[in-house]
Amino acid sequence: MEELTVGTRVEHPRYGEGIVSKDNITAYEIFFERGGKIEITKRNTDLKVLNLNQTGAKSGLSIRDFEKVMTYVLDQYGALSEIVPLGEKWQGGTLLMQPANPALQPKEIPIETFFHKIVMLRDRLRVLEQNINSSNVLSDEEKVNLQQYITRVYGSLTTFNVLFSEKDHYFVGVKSK
Repeated sequence: MEELTVGTRVEHPRYGEGIVSKDNITAYEIFFERGGKIEITKRNTDLKVLNLNQTGAKSGLSIRDFEKVMTYVLDQYGALSEIVPLGEKWQGGTLLMQPANPALQPKEIPIETFFHKIVMLRDRLRVLEQNINSSNVLSDEEKVNLQQYITRVYGSLTTFNVLFSEKDHYFVGVKSK
């Protein structure tokens, strides 16, 4: 069946004539003479179009609109991880941690692995910030104190900015005046 627009007149064998009042992602909301407001899935084959409203604007969300909304919501709550590129000069490199005691073995790990952990740490700090800001339990003063503490943590991590490809991704602490 073709997409129906708001205002299209339809007929259903059980509910009689009706008018499409809403076009949702997977269903139409239709007001029927005999059944009142009923939601019918778009896959339903019982609907017969009596008069297609070709000028009616669609209401509800298209799949594309839904994707935009979901992306926005997931981003707001830190559920989407941004792709953060490692600086080109570090790609394929290793991090060598050499103990002061020469009898001990050094530890070598790929820089990509270390960088990924730094980015995860940053993302989790952002989620923590969002949870603090949206808390109904914390007072404004407590929120400010916790925010200042997180800002100082970011400042402690600025050493790792050398690994980032773009300055937009840098850690930023308290700015000097």
